[in-house]
Amino acid sequence: MNKIKVIIASDSVGETAELVAKACLSQFEVDESEEVLIRYPYIESEENVDEVIDLAKSKEAIVVFTIITPEIRAYLKKELEAENISNVDVMGPLMNILKEETEDKPYYEPGRVHRLDEDYFKKIEAIEFAVKYDDGKDARGLDKADIVLIGVSRTSKTPLSQYLAHKKYKVMNVPLVPEVTPPREIYNIDPGKCVGLKINAPALNKIRKERLTQLGLKDTANYADDQRIQEELDYFNEVIGKIGCPVIDVSDKAIEETANEILDYVEKRLEYKD
Repeated sequence: MNKIKVIIASDSVGETAELVAKACLSQFEVDESEEVLIRYPYIESEENVDEVIDLAKSKEAIVVFTIITPEIRAYLKKELEAENISNVDVMGPLMNILKEETEDKPYYEPGRVHRLDEDYFKKIEAIEFAVKYDDGKDARGLDKADIVLIGVSRTSKTPLSQYLAHKKYKVMNVPLVPEVTPPREIYNIDPGKCVGLKINAPALNKIRKERLTQLGLKDTANYADDQRIQEELDYFNEVIGKIGCPVIDVSDKAIEETANEILDYVEKRLEYKD
């Protein structure tokens, strides 16, 4: 049974180096009666490096490290070599290759991978939110939403919600139908986070007729009737007038164009609030 010690040294939490060390150690019979892995995270100075070196000498340990800051990494490597301590630089060689291949300068920011992970989970949370609160399914989403999209049927509320969710915004959309009273909470939330999606009657008529055809139905149905469409648009204007929120005309716009207009408005609003 091999007795071995491995120090995990990192200027972040050290998870990457620890995973590599564990994967390698699993291939050997190692005496685990004592602690095998010793994690030393958040190395920020030469003093921290000296502590790692002293610990490695006293434990006769191997040092596995992920140090991003060039000056600290260089100092650690110099001291390890001077003390003849076995070591593995987990990220350095690949970082150097990537730097040469991309001809770009790395960020040199410890812990950046965890921030990227946080962005990923925020995006997933926003996507799940958009699905849960699609078509005004639950009025409780109004308070939690970053953006509330309001419009009649076929104004791209759902695809816009998903597009904006991929930008990490929690979006709820509320359909307006004359026969259905919108949730009363919509008049109580901050109108600044609401956006009305306006469309002209000819454009809406065309979209709805195409939709009916796709469904194998006659395009003469009430859904695409001119009078019905005008009733819905009048109702939209009435509700939006009460809310007092900004309106974006989506009549001849692609999803990306509308989304960019919404994002411009939201970002300017956030800047103004700050």
